[in-house]
Amino acid sequence: MQEQRESGLYDVDVAVIGSGPGGYEAALRAARSGMKVVLVEKAAPGGVCVNWGCIPTKALLRSADLFDELPKAGVYGVHVEHASFDLAQAVKRSRNVVLKLSKGIEFMLRKACVEYRQGEARLSGEHGISVTRQDASASAFSARHIIIATGGRSRELPGLKPDGRRIITSREALALKEAPRSMLVLGGGAIGVEMAWFYAKAGTKVTIVEMMPRILPLEETEISEALSRSFEKAGIEILTGARLQEVVCGDEGVQGVITREGEEPRPVKADCLLVAVGVAGNAEGLGLEEAGVEISGGFILTDAQCRTRVPHIYAIGDVRGGMLLAHKASAEAAIAVASIAGKPLPGLDETKIPRCVYAEPAVASVGLTEAQAAAAGYRVITGRSMFAASGKANAYGHLEGLVKLVFDAGNHRLLGAHILGHGAVELVGEIALARHLEATAEDMAYAVHAHPTLSETIREAAEHALGQ
Repeated sequence: MQEQRESGLYDVDVAVIGSGPGGYEAALRAARSGMKVVLVEKAAPGGVCVNWGCIPTKALLRSADLFDELPKAGVYGVHVEHASFDLAQAVKRSRNVVLKLSKGIEFMLRKACVEYRQGEARLSGEHGISVTRQDASASAFSARHIIIATGGRSRELPGLKPDGRRIITSREALALKEAPRSMLVLGGGAIGVEMAWFYAKAGTKVTIVEMMPRILPLEETEISEALSRSFEKAGIEILTGARLQEVVCGDEGVQGVITREGEEPRPVKADCLLVAVGVAGNAEGLGLEEAGVEISGGFILTDAQCRTRVPHIYAIGDVRGGMLLAHKASAEAAIAVASIAGKPLPGLDETKIPRCVYAEPAVASVGLTEAQAAAAGYRVITGRSMFAASGKANAYGHLEGLVKLVFDAGNHRLLGAHILGHGAVELVGEIALARHLEATAEDMAYAVHAHPTLSETIREAAEHALGQ
């Protein structure tokens, strides 16, 4: 085996399959470490995140956020008349943002001397990879190490196969030409919540159907409940503990029946149904099983170094499972490349990875909720501070929300932090760093924060936990 791994027996040192945040980051890191790298991508550079996920979603949400501010502009002495929302223009702008970033990734790869091959990759033998282009032409090469970064796709439910018109996924929702009059959103996770808020601001009557007791069920209870109240004030109907059944599509839209425990079945109808019930890993069609790579529940199994049970094959990002986040994929890219280079990094601690939902108000968090900390055996103390008491929040007119911090009662170390409010996703950097460094309530309370800023609310929440 050692002889097989000697330099010169393979065409390249590292082959990366997939060019999303994990894939292109892995390719760049490996190339900058002096390795010869090939990156294979079947679609556009940047993968789903750049082209049909994180980036176009946030570009559209920015359009909705700006439009949402206009009715309040008069209070600030700014008068706007006859404002309207142009979905086609918002989508056009989002696609321009996508194109710019995709070309930027392509440029970075070229500058780093990463060979970019367009097509579908499949493993052949222990180290071989075949690449089939859209025109059916094929090529093959061998790689000393392989990193699988093929990402994920929207999970489908039986009987709810997307048709791109009446039943859609987030991908179609990012490119509609007109806002539907009404929309059912099946799933109250991050994707469903963001799309629900966007289309509500675009003028659509939105109903979220979530089978769990609350939307964002993995977040702090009082955060998700406060977001629900805010959404309901904005005209978004939220049905939790609910199931959508008997779905039928027709020329006039989608019809179904909502069932909730203790209630009579309720018929519902809408122009379209957005299915946002999670993500499945893109692990099929890669020849992984034949190569000896183990898959469970649609995701590739690895160790803490992102290494599969085949020592020279790694998996990172959504296809690896766990928290399905772009920044987690990038962090795993660093871990995988460091392992290949013989300089291993510590594995990821998911309680130190931030989570964000880009609605308005936004949600950002890291670490354990109060309930999770208690279930893990911790004695906890908590601190809260409301944005309504913030000078900056009052000056800018965004008073909704709060910061909640969860500390170990014994040593005061931060276990979890949760923010609801305007700008929450930009504040999460501080609490993620605090969690990473295992900061204490005293560290967070005594660090000097600029005034007036929203970040002062984090300091005040730490002070509250200390009884100050």
